[in-house]
Amino acid sequence: MSINNQNTPTLETKRLILRKFTENDIEALFDIYKDEEINTYLPWFTLKSLKEAEMFFYEKYTQAYKLDKGYRYAICLKVDNKPIGYVNVSMSDNHDLGYGLRKEFWHKGIVTEASKAVLEQVKKDGLMYVTATHDVKNPRSGGVMKQLGMSYKYSYEEQWQPKDILVTFRMYQLNFDGQDDRVYKEYWDNSEVHFIEKDV
Repeated sequence: MSINNQNTPTLETKRLILRKFTENDIEALFDIYKDEEINTYLPWFTLKSLKEAEMFFYEKYTQAYKLDKGYRYAICLKVDNKPIGYVNVSMSDNHDLGYGLRKEFWHKGIVTEASKAVLEQVKKDGLMYVTATHDVKNPRSGGVMKQLGMSYKYSYEEQWQPKDILVTFRMYQLNFDGQDDRVYKEYWDNSEVHFIEKDV
């Protein structure tokens, strides 16, 4: 299978290498996605086997890397270049920013450092904005969004799939072109319960 090597350029920060996941990373991918605690607030079930991890890699990552822009990055420490987490930016209209990290690396600023580099790349590549959402029960993720310069816009309820649970999300947005009044409204429009919280 031929994959365009230019659509997800490798990025480096002070501590990190951000690159594509490869077939050699299946075990590392499994270590990230198998942990119940890591995946509590993520929109999929934990992976149960290396075989599932392999299928997940081909379905989620190789498909994204076929696109002209496929922002699905492995977060790797420079010391060994092995994935410990990920940062993604969707190419859907929401341009949703998502991230996850193995819990032994939490509270070290790694996701913030990685996400800043990816946001610089998508801005350079011409995206006008990104959004990000977090469960109200997971305010620490909202703290990351604020550190990235994102602004809270609104909250909404969604029956989240495939977990089929009712979640209240907060939606944050970062506009790269100075149009601070632009707000991505699809989540708001699609939810019967939506509102703006004070002091978020």
